[in-house]
Amino acid sequence: MNLTLIGHDDRYAVEQLQMSLFPEGTAGEAVSTLHRGNTWLTAMAKITLDGKTATASRRLKASEETVRLRRRALQQSYYLAAIQLLPELPAWGALAGVRPTKITTKHMLEGGSVKSAKKLLQDVYYVTKERQELALDCSQSTVAAAKLLEPTDVSLYVGIPFCPTRCAYCSFVSRSIGKRTELLEPYLAALTKELEETGRLLANSGRQVRTIYIGGGTPTTLTHDQLARLLDAIGDSFDLSRCIEFTVEGGRPDTLDEEKLRTIRAHGADRMSINPQTMIDSVLKASGRPHRAEDVVRSYQQAVDAGYKAINMDLIAGLPTDTVDGFCRSLNQVAALNPANITVHTLALKKGADLFEKRAGLSTAAEVTEMVAYANQTLRSLGYKPYYLYRQKYMSGSFENVGWSRDGLDCLYNIYMMEEVHTILSLGGGGMNKVNFPDGSLRRFHNPKFPEQYIEMIDDVLKQKREMFDLMR
Repeated sequence: MNLTLIGHDDRYAVEQLQMSLFPEGTAGEAVSTLHRGNTWLTAMAKITLDGKTATASRRLKASEETVRLRRRALQQSYYLAAIQLLPELPAWGALAGVRPTKITTKHMLEGGSVKSAKKLLQDVYYVTKERQELALDCSQSTVAAAKLLEPTDVSLYVGIPFCPTRCAYCSFVSRSIGKRTELLEPYLAALTKELEETGRLLANSGRQVRTIYIGGGTPTTLTHDQLARLLDAIGDSFDLSRCIEFTVEGGRPDTLDEEKLRTIRAHGADRMSINPQTMIDSVLKASGRPHRAEDVVRSYQQAVDAGYKAINMDLIAGLPTDTVDGFCRSLNQVAALNPANITVHTLALKKGADLFEKRAGLSTAAEVTEMVAYANQTLRSLGYKPYYLYRQKYMSGSFENVGWSRDGLDCLYNIYMMEEVHTILSLGGGGMNKVNFPDGSLRRFHNPKFPEQYIEMIDDVLKQKREMFDLMR
């Protein structure tokens, strides 16, 4: 849908809402206008779709204008025009972007109550009752997690951008190595340099590590010996005396075995992620996952025996050839294992993934709606609660990804990273550093995306880290 702005340049705010309300490729015209008068700012929207035109407006006192309130008025006017043309009310109302909980989280961190946060979602952003409940639960988890932080705390992300093979739905910047492992050793050598330099800078800054997350890719693509060396380098480079959570993304059960799981646990990692995505073998095959459901159960039991205090398991609603019944059976089988966390993703079709072009055998939006509804109802009935969520572009049905937790075992890193409540230092190829400054601003610093670039540019990566710490001082 074409979008024209008149009288303002807040394109991002309006465009993000438009993308969440109308599917990619929708043929139509939208005009967002801001008129400035002596007393009032008037935001107006006009949308034409399938021969029908809808308009709406919202006003804001000129004397009360802030960036936030201006953008809110623009989004509200666009939403109120859009719902006149949509077949049903959008679940997230006028909220746009990947972090719909940031508004309620900020409200509550600044002293607002759950009741007033709910009113904000209902009266200002028109969010449905079910999504209000999701957002409020997640924001309460964020508030609790934020109370565990000191101003000098940071979290670490260590990226291993390699996988044995690429799954059909994956668009991550990751190298599928198959039997070609020649990049692994030079990558680990470069990563060790970044670990050592970041550890030195961190120690000199007086900051401490609160949580660690090793992700990817699939970190357990590394051999047992390579994993041991990586974990040794982390332990040697950083003071982990204040670290309260250490997670490793095991991901695919075909990369896990008893020796790797015990080695990781012996080096201090207390959380493991084992991600079936589905427990239906035919759906695994259609998704490019070269393992079977029985391998998931085996890996899970090995992780339990190795002594991890928390295990996360991911599922995806809307995978190729999956059905509502198949997804529900997968959820039931995973829940029966009693993991600490179950993360329910909704399939997102992204450029770079095989499914983006093929799109064969995918579930309909109505079917995904049933899958997500079943997951929400079932997990709540089993004592799980939502603790973090985020949205993505091109998700089936414009839903969300939700992490569910039981027994107070929220993954703190997921909350800190998604809600951006403190600094995240990212190491490795594709890493994105998020630095929170005392004035409330946040700046991002990117490592080179691809492993080859990261290896070649490691001196530039170390220079950027030094510049980051200069700014942090």
